[in-house]
Amino acid sequence: MLAFLRTNARWIAGGFLLTFFSSFGQTFFIGLSGGELRAKFDLSDGEFGLLYMTATLASAATLPALGRTLDSMPGWKVARFVIPALAGACLLIAFAPILWLVLAALYLLRLFGQGMMAHIALTETGRWFSASRGRAMSLVVPGHQAGEALFPVTFAIIAAAFGWQMAWIGGAAFLMLVALPLIIWLFSVERVPTSAEDSATPERTARDWTRAEVLRDPYFYMLLFCVLAPPFIGTTIFFHQDYFVDLRGYDPLAFAAAFPVMAATTVTFALISGSLIDRYGALGILPYFLLPLAIASLAAGLVTPVWGVYVFMVLLGVSYGFTSTLAGALWPELYGIKHLGAVRSVIVAAMVFSTALGPGITGALIDMGIGLPVQMLWMAGWCIVASLLLALMTPALRRRT
Repeated sequence: MLAFLRTNARWIAGGFLLTFFSSFGQTFFIGLSGGELRAKFDLSDGEFGLLYMTATLASAATLPALGRTLDSMPGWKVARFVIPALAGACLLIAFAPILWLVLAALYLLRLFGQGMMAHIALTETGRWFSASRGRAMSLVVPGHQAGEALFPVTFAIIAAAFGWQMAWIGGAAFLMLVALPLIIWLFSVERVPTSAEDSATPERTARDWTRAEVLRDPYFYMLLFCVLAPPFIGTTIFFHQDYFVDLRGYDPLAFAAAFPVMAATTVTFALISGSLIDRYGALGILPYFLLPLAIASLAAGLVTPVWGVYVFMVLLGVSYGFTSTLAGALWPELYGIKHLGAVRSVIVAAMVFSTALGPGITGALIDMGIGLPVQMLWMAGWCIVASLLLALMTPALRRRT
């Protein structure tokens, strides 16, 4: 692993930083300002969830058109536009005086942060690596977890000292002064094969499907039903963290302290997953990756003491570790790499769509009197059903690839 990292440090670091700085558009970071935004515009949980869902759905609708640019230009050129746009969104949400500008800011944060930053990282990594794709993904995707470990605590410290708006201003400055020049420099050199392993014909890359062919594939939609469970469930908890803390009477700092635990667990299991994918293929671990999330959802719904938060976060980290690496390796293995930008843009749009539905649906149910713990039990059932479906369809996918 160390030799692999030394040889490919430039591209691994670029992908890692893209996923790291995507945090400014991720739900866990936006949710840190949820209480202030609701108070400023006098919104209920359900109303804010609906606003967030609308912005996220709009970003999901935009992603397929914007994401396919990676098939016609290198990632660093796309990042040259995406990163300043994300910085502008950070400033907009800090100073938006009226509600429709908050909606615009949320749309831009979701589109360029959660959507395009991660899309560039995973698409370029999926193209540049073949036999070692699992290892490469396992080193790129922990940028998300590094952000989850560092940014909530950093935000809380800055907000306590200078106000929540200053935390967003600092994020915009960091994106422009650090992320933009560094990522462009790292990705400005295309990776070429440097070993016999990389030069060999990839054993786990399918023929090159077009996006139209993928959209006609019934297995594609069954897979989406399964792989969208982690972003939906994780987003729900992160978005409603203020509600959950108040409901259970937790110390907010105790909840925030669980994020680094989840991040460390996610990184550990991302590395384990990367090794397993390189050995057995993404399809080899596909039927099992949702089982820890099912148990995590049960813990969130049933365990009320504060230690239940840590049980949930650890198990969520296990599932996220497998999911994050699997999400990068599965689609090239099933649909090839020539049209990967266009194909992944649909998948990312679907993922963003699921993260829109999470806060919107669950917030409306909370307003109707159906508490989040009950909803978490339903989500555990979703994971169990999805695991059974994956076990049934995996043999057919193996025969096809």
